[in-house]
Amino acid sequence: MKNLEELLAGYPEDVHVSAETVRQARVQAEDNTVYVVLDDDPTGTQSVADLPVLTSWEKEDFEWAYSTGKAAVYVMTNSRSLSPRDAEHVNREVVRSALAAAEATGTDVAFVSRSDSTLRGHFPLEPATISEEMEAATGKGADGIVVVPAFGDAGRITINATHYAGSVADGFVPVGETEFAKDATFGYESSNLPEWVEEKTGGDMPAESVIVIDLTTLRESKERTVDKLTSAKNGIAIVVDIVTEEDLRLLALALIEAEASGSRFVYRVGPPFVRARIGQAVHDPLTVEEIAMSRGSAELAKGGLIVVGSHVGLTTRQLDHLRHRRSPVELEIDVAKVVDPQRRTDHLEQVAREAISALDSGNVVVRTSRKLITGDDADSSLDISRQVSAAVVDVVQKILAENPPRFVVAKGGITSSDTASKGLQIRRALVIGPMLPGIVSLWSGQDGPAAGIPYIVFAGNVGDDESLADVVDKLSE
Repeated sequence: MKNLEELLAGYPEDVHVSAETVRQARVQAEDNTVYVVLDDDPTGTQSVADLPVLTSWEKEDFEWAYSTGKAAVYVMTNSRSLSPRDAEHVNREVVRSALAAAEATGTDVAFVSRSDSTLRGHFPLEPATISEEMEAATGKGADGIVVVPAFGDAGRITINATHYAGSVADGFVPVGETEFAKDATFGYESSNLPEWVEEKTGGDMPAESVIVIDLTTLRESKERTVDKLTSAKNGIAIVVDIVTEEDLRLLALALIEAEASGSRFVYRVGPPFVRARIGQAVHDPLTVEEIAMSRGSAELAKGGLIVVGSHVGLTTRQLDHLRHRRSPVELEIDVAKVVDPQRRTDHLEQVAREAISALDSGNVVVRTSRKLITGDDADSSLDISRQVSAAVVDVVQKILAENPPRFVVAKGGITSSDTASKGLQIRRALVIGPMLPGIVSLWSGQDGPAAGIPYIVFAGNVGDDESLADVVDKLSE
């Protein structure tokens, strides 16, 4: 465990760069690019505000998103819950539809592969697939894959090409030493990003071939940063030291210049990258009044629904604090019963019935059992995850049909995606803004039976022990 002062010893001080500076640079470069963000779970939206979100990706969906005039559009692929083969298929579908709509509307687009700030997900598969589709459609793929997992709001930073997780208060540890690196499906050993790239590519991209933009270069010389970016060829990985929002904005300025000179990139990034890249200011946490304005006119239950699928330790602690502060009715989806065909249907029906009744009195937590059940290998573990997610969707659909809740909070990436697209049947939405500083996103569905119900996307691995209770407090006012 190291504190931030130790990690930053010998590096230049942070450089102040405003979001307005990035926006002006885009205007001067005549950069009207719309960034299509393939989000492998819906938690990537927590760092942005006032942008369209799609859970379906037909050409018409993209045409709607481009018509909003916004600088980015998020597409919920939920690919972190898919097998490699299915993830590749979805990425190809999204890119093809996005490019078809771009051609039809005269829109310039670039692609962002948004993934986990703790390095879980389908890498290098997804950015490589995007690059292949770009090349098939335009004749040119990506010169470089810009790898920026940093997410300062959640305590993920990159220094000396090593990625860390932690906090200013408690200190930081290399991410390879955390519980995230032990993920049953996407586990890894390396915390040094070039070594992680080599590990994940099976040696096809050796660590020494990876381009590294260190913190000194980034903070002291845009010219050297641009030179490193423009030196990328043939889809090589480029990793960048990032600690603060200003570091991301410095990178954005260099990228604008590099792309104006003809370089083409695909981005493999954590949540705040897009905010900085388009010059969007950090949005303050939503107020009670702003939340109220996002609600529609439909009659809703007295209580809200909190759906908890994440199993990381932080989520369990957050659930404990919510339990002690607000004493919600708590119902369990028993994973052992879910994976048993003989017991599944009756069990889910009972959970839904109890939730429908309890919402008339107050908030209800529907959570999966806390004992994590995994399969014998990565594929079987994913299959169990999909069965559990389908069970959550079934319960949410039943609740929505009988007694629409005052709000819905979904805790966990896969849980959030499936609750939105299948449980609440949201196809198109707008990100309103964050519930907490830099994290936890509120969506407003623009269609379907859940239109007008505030929907909160809450990643399993962000916030402190009190964060879930704080969000529910604000939503309950």
